[in-house]
Amino acid sequence: MISTMPADDDLYEQAYQIGRRLRAQGNWLSTAESCTGGWLSKVLTDVPGGSAWYDRGFITYNNQAKHDMLGVSEETLVEYGAVSEPTVLEMAKGALNSSRADISVAITGIAGPGGATPGKPVGTVWFAWASALGSTGDFIHSEQHRFEGDREQIRRQAVQQALLGIRKHCLQD
Repeated sequence: MISTMPADDDLYEQAYQIGRRLRAQGNWLSTAESCTGGWLSKVLTDVPGGSAWYDRGFITYNNQAKHDMLGVSEETLVEYGAVSEPTVLEMAKGALNSSRADISVAITGIAGPGGATPGKPVGTVWFAWASALGSTGDFIHSEQHRFEGDREQIRRQAVQQALLGIRKHCLQD
């Protein structure tokens, strides 16, 4: 196992801190997941009292689900593919638009062992964090990461990065 791999206790502690801050601020979070298959939602809902700050999660493992549940355009999926910046941005916006959340996070990637394409190796994961809390309007930020390891390790690292991004990009001090 990779030494930087977060333990479940570490993921729980991050989710707990996020929940504490969201609740104190009166804000709601939603998630849109593809390659993590609901793992981020599981970590967030492991925190007791999460129903006071976690609105809902969308597990959109295939393109049709991304389109139907989050409004990702078919044109985006055809032109850029499921694992792309345009897709993850539309996923994050769709999670906000399809919920009462103030903040959303979206994840789409290739966890392996198959699925790699030229320019998109196994371990390629796109993230987007969106917020409707800004005093100057909505905020959205995207990042691509390339993780090492097997399928479980890549997915765990993606959950870790999603949690870090919520704290870094979306939560007010």
